[in-house]
Amino acid sequence: MFDAAEEGQAIILFDEADSLFAKRTEVRSSVDRYANLEVNYLLQRLDSFEGIAILTTNFGTAIDNAFRRRLSFRLTFPFPDDESRELLWKAHLPDGMPRAGEFDFADLARRFRMSGGYIRNASLRAAFIAAEEGVPLTQEHLERAIRAEFREIGKLGDSGVLE
Repeated sequence: MFDAAEEGQAIILFDEADSLFAKRTEVRSSVDRYANLEVNYLLQRLDSFEGIAILTTNFGTAIDNAFRRRLSFRLTFPFPDDESRELLWKAHLPDGMPRAGEFDFADLARRFRMSGGYIRNASLRAAFIAAEEGVPLTQEHLERAIRAEFREIGKLGDSGVLE
């Protein structure tokens, strides 16, 4: 993959990089030994890579420090505040979507501390719920979808943070 990316001048994207570039562990079994060998190989190959590699993760602290030292740039996207969440709700519900009633995006943003990814998921889920019912999207659809997002990750209530 590295060779092909160099030859084709392509960018490599490692999504959820923490699972592949994890911290090396003390060798207690052959599994640990091989996992460490893989990390060592990736470390060497990334170090000699002549192209652009982008690593994304929600768990930056899980990435081996040797990889972190070799990164040219690290960008951190902070958890969205109330105002940002309100804008995300608005952005994920296109103007052409059939709607009914009033929408209080500021209230959703204040009550439900969700990352942009969960807001996107809830917006899509709400649209599917409304489409399945054959009715325009309502605030109630959004709230049902939000509760479903919380349940899906194992939260019993619909408060707290969804990152």
